[in-house]
Formats: sequence, C-alpha cells, structure tokens
Amino acid sequence: MENLLFIISLVAPVFIIVALGFILRRFGLINDNFVNLSSKIVFTVSLPALIFVEVYSIDFKAIFDLELIVFIYAGTLLSFFLSWAAAVPFIPQGRNRGVFIQGSFRGNFAIIGLAIIVNVLGTLSLGKASLLVAAVIPVYNILSVIVLTASLRNEKHVDVKQTIFEILKNPLIIAVFAAIPFSLFKIPIPNVALKTVEYLSALTLPLALIGIGGFMSFSGLKKDFPLVFFATLLKLVIIPLLAVYGAYLWGFRGENLGIIFILFACPTAVASFIMAEAMGLNGKLAGNILLLTTFGSVLTITIGLFLLKEHGLI
Repeated sequence: MENLLFIISLVAPVFIIVALGFILRRFGLINDNFVNLSSKIVFTVSLPALIFVEVYSIDFKAIFDLELIVFIYAGTLLSFFLSWAAAVPFIPQGRNRGVFIQGSFRGNFAIIGLAIIVNVLGTLSLGKASLLVAAVIPVYNILSVIVLTASLRNEKHVDVKQTIFEILKNPLIIAVFAAIPFSLFKIPIPNVALKTVEYLSALTLPLALIGIGGFMSFSGLKKDFPLVFFATLLKLVIIPLLAVYGAYLWGFRGENLGIIFILFACPTAVASFIMAEAMGLNGKLAGNILLLTTFGSVLTITIGLFLLKEHGLI
C-alpha cells in the first residue's frame, strides 16, 4: 500500500494539470486559439529549450546507451506492426485504419513521458530520456507517414522528400544536436543565455499539459467507442506489457526498465490527431483515441509503476 500511495503521489500531479486544462476549457478561460498557440510555443520554443538544457547539463558519454536505443527502436517497430496486424481484419475503411494504427503505437513521450520521468525517476533520468525523445520522434514520424499514406492509397500524394526535410528540421532533433557538442566538449555557455533558456524550459510541462487538457472533447466518443476502446487497450495494456516483458528478458532493470515502461505506456501523442487531420483521415476518431488513452493512462501507468516498484524492478 505504501508503494501504491507513493506512485499515485508522483503520477497524479501530471494528470491533475491535464484535468485542469480540460476544466479551464469548459469554463471558457482558455479556447482553441490558446491551445493552438500554446502547442506551437511548446513545440518550437520551450520543449527544445528543455531538451537543450538537459542534454547540455549531463555527461553525454556517461548516459548514452546504445543498447537502450536499439531496444526502443525494435519495440516501436514491433508495436507498429502489431497495431497494423490487429487493424487489418477488423477495419476495412482506410480513413479509420490508419488513425487506429497510429493511435495504438505513437505515444506522448515528449510531454507526459518526460513529466512522469521527472517525478518518478528524478531529474538525473531526464537527460537520458531527452536523448530518447530525439531518437524516437523521427521513427514515430516516418512510421506515421507510412501508415497514413498506405491507408489513403492513391487518394492523396505525399511528397517523400518534403516529409524527410520536415523530420530533419524538427525543433526537438535540432535541440539535441545543438546541445551535444556543448556537452561533449564542455563548452561553457554565458550565464545570462543559460538562465534565459532555463526560464523558457520551465514553461514546457505545465503549459503543454494544460494544452492537452484544453484540446480534449467527449463529443462523438460513443459513435467510435469500439475502435477507440480497442486502440486504447493496445496502447495502454498490451504493448506496454509486451515491452516490459521483452525488456526484462533482455536484461534491463532499474532506471532503464522504468523509462522503457513509461515510453511505451504513454497515452497517444497529440501529433497523431494533427497528422490525421492534415492528411484527410478521420480526425474525430484520432481525437477520441487521444482522449481515452490520456484518461485511461492515469490508471494503467499508476498500476504499472506500482507493480514494477513492488517487485523491486525500478
């Protein structure tokens, strides 16, 4: 019971802030414009600043873990193909199938994952997690483009070169590559500049979590509930269980096992809705998967972390 209460006390604040964003939206204190602008600020300014500060402040050579990165790549690919295999027999409509697959494998590690890691594993783990954000986001983007394009078949033309360029200019990836030389060669940054970046990075988690809450809506959930529930089951239960079991057999324990669980147990990323809308798929289904996985992950992440802690694995 002590471990359960401890885990709840660490996980709950993240989702309370998400719930606050939802409440603020219902009372009209924030609106679509706020959510859109705050998301842009987080994605282009404050989250890159957070990642830059964390990578800059760590010993890159000490925390770079190729084995962990390889496992996460393998796990992401397997979860992608598992989601696709699960969707094909039951979802004939391409507009729904692509959204289902993306919602089942693509997690919100950059926001909710980092917030939980800070609370559960501590700030020392944040640097390693920040590197993993940069490692996994290109894979998420590439796999999402593949599945959404395949689902649309010839309905829309996707420029592959433009897509690759968009991935390479992702602000989070740029932030990591910009910070690595400073970390590797111990290049000092003027205190004024560093403090400015730290202030910007402090905006990230509360602003992003409020924006996620403000984005969510229950409208239309009932209509798509079977697909939404199945995607949620895959995202929050089946894939994390397989990932943790595989990681355990691989030999991961402690901090690394905790990071692996959190990465694969995170709710669906907000970007999944944005990409579905932009490419002309079922945006309402994407939004509903985002909604249910976010609320459901309060329970599944809490239980998962409790079990790992109770058995001395993290």
